[in-house]
Amino acid sequence: MADPTPVLVTTTHSIEGRRIVAYKGLVGGDAILGANMFRDFFAGIRDILGGRSGSYEKVLRKAKQEAIDDMIEQAREFGANAVVGVDLDYETIQIQEGGSMLMVSASGTAVVLE
Repeated sequence: MADPTPVLVTTTHSIEGRRIVAYKGLVGGDAILGANMFRDFFAGIRDILGGRSGSYEKVLRKAKQEAIDDMIEQAREFGANAVVGVDLDYETIQIQEGGSMLMVSASGTAVVLE
C-alpha cells in the first residue's frame, strides 16, 4: 500500500512560507517505456502531415508520472516531506528493431520543511 503522507514537489529551490530545516540528499526516479512500432509509424506520418501525436503524449505523461512517483518514494525513504529543485529530462532511445523507447528522469533535493 502506498504511503499516504503527501510530499510536496517543486521545480523551485524553496517553498514560499515554509522553511527548509534539513537537506536529506539527492533523489531521483527513472522510467523507460516502449513505444510500439505501429505507434512510431503513425506518429511519423502525423509529424509529416502535422498535428499532435496523442499516443506519444499519453506515453510521455505516463513516463513522467512514474519517474516522479519513484523520486517521491525515495524522498519518503530519506524521511523528507518535500523535493525541491526538481528537474525533468527526456530522452528517446533508438533500439535495433527500428522502434524507440522513451526515457524520463526526475531528480531533485529531498528536504524536510517545518
